[in-house]
Amino acid sequence: MSSQDTPVMQPAGGKTADKVFKGIAYACGILILVVLAAVFLFLFFRAWPLIGGDQSANSATISSFTGGKTDSFWGYVLPLLFGTVLVSILALLIAFFISIGIALFISHYAPKKIATALSYVVDLLAAIPSVIYGLWGGLILVPAIYPFWNWVAHYLGWIPLFAGPAANPQRTVATVAVVLAVMVLPIITSMSRDIFLQTPTLQQEAAYGLGATKWEMIKLAVLPFGKSGIVSASMLALGRALGETMAVLMILSPGLTYSIKLLQASQNQTIAANIAAQYPEANDLGVSTLIGTGLILFLITFVVNYAARKITEKASV
Repeated sequence: MSSQDTPVMQPAGGKTADKVFKGIAYACGILILVVLAAVFLFLFFRAWPLIGGDQSANSATISSFTGGKTDSFWGYVLPLLFGTVLVSILALLIAFFISIGIALFISHYAPKKIATALSYVVDLLAAIPSVIYGLWGGLILVPAIYPFWNWVAHYLGWIPLFAGPAANPQRTVATVAVVLAVMVLPIITSMSRDIFLQTPTLQQEAAYGLGATKWEMIKLAVLPFGKSGIVSASMLALGRALGETMAVLMILSPGLTYSIKLLQASQNQTIAANIAAQYPEANDLGVSTLIGTGLILFLITFVVNYAARKITEKASV
């Protein structure tokens, strides 16, 4: 029998299995949208008394939350939003370059045994609960970091960000940003490491063939290849920092201002930490108000992820 006469063997049930898998994949994709819409609707309807209810009662509730500083919802939530964004961006700025350095060390510089051990440590850091980071920050880092922040305030106090006097204890935005940086560092490091390891060998060898040093090879081949992944990792870490609750609640001395004085206490507060702090003593209308602030945080997080998607698409072009 010639090869042309040999019947082509089709896997049993191949077409049916393909349809089933396609249906499951579609269902999973739709499920994500359904869950996202359900979360939004839950927040919206629970916050409805704040939107369409008795505004005088709402004003009284907000005034009780702020100690009489404001009775307007936007006057209440915007300083919280400012504090949330400020803390998160500072944490990302601290963690980003350290994370990329660690990822490059693991992927291209460290011996195999050390790289394997460091990878396990990074993955372990990502699994530690946030309350543990909060305990570490509140009990160990706050007293230990005061001499450093005091030195910064003394010599760099002419910069508005580091204007003194430095608070003691250092339950400030600067200390919280350091703790959040440690929390998001494993996310950026782990994703960047995996992407750097996937850089095509031919591209790296081509760079070496052109006479590039190791750092030049990384700059010409590895970093451009991993650019979109680095952006995605950074935005994922930013989303984690935006929603962090327990660590911020356990460390930060809260305030309701638009201050950028990182070393002074009682300047800022985040939305998530404020919800956790106010929720136990809030009445029904107070809960609606807090859920309204949570709806704002949800929308901001959605916008951040949408922007990250667009940036990633441009970076991959």
